[in-house]
Amino acid sequence: MSSSIRERYRAQVRDEAKQAALAQLAQGGPGALSISAIGKQLGVSGPALYRYFASRDELLTELVIDAYADLAAALAEASDQAAGQDPRGRLEAAARAYRAWALAQPHRYRLLYGPPLPGYDAHAERIVEAAWASMKVLLAIIGEQSLGESTQEAGLPQPLDAQLAAWAQSHSPGADPATALRAVLTWSRLHGIVSLEIAGNFASMGLDAGQLFEVQLAALMA
Repeated sequence: MSSSIRERYRAQVRDEAKQAALAQLAQGGPGALSISAIGKQLGVSGPALYRYFASRDELLTELVIDAYADLAAALAEASDQAAGQDPRGRLEAAARAYRAWALAQPHRYRLLYGPPLPGYDAHAERIVEAAWASMKVLLAIIGEQSLGESTQEAGLPQPLDAQLAAWAQSHSPGADPATALRAVLTWSRLHGIVSLEIAGNFASMGLDAGQLFEVQLAALMA
């Protein structure tokens, strides 16, 4: 077998394994991830599958990185489609895309923002780097121009001002602490309401999650 054929076969097996893993996540969450079960589904032994993923954690990391990339692409696409609008319009488009992605793939959203598995390093360098992709979209939109008084954060306490500056500058040179703060708070509010929605909390309260999101979005745009 030529090296190119082997590489294509390897890529195919890895892709099929990841699809099987995503199905496991949808059914039982990260704790249900099993290399042996995936191997059985693909018709290979568990040990054979370890030639493609050294461990369950390596497979999990690949799924996390893929999910971060897909989420960032969804936000960027929404922002690009609203390119003719002002930053508020682009931010609103990205916020709606964030919710839509989470509702369409709640198992992948929980993989990114749910509690980490015991012993799994959810803050490894590769994962942190992947997580930056979505935040860069927010920083780019918010940093385009002033969005009003709420973005002109003055007198931030030390060391928060320095922490925000260092955090933003590490990947978005030129982003000031006020822009970084607005991005972090925007993400925090979006994450909060979306997480509660996909967990079914609003439904159990008899509340319309869609309308609640619109109220939250209006507050973010104010």
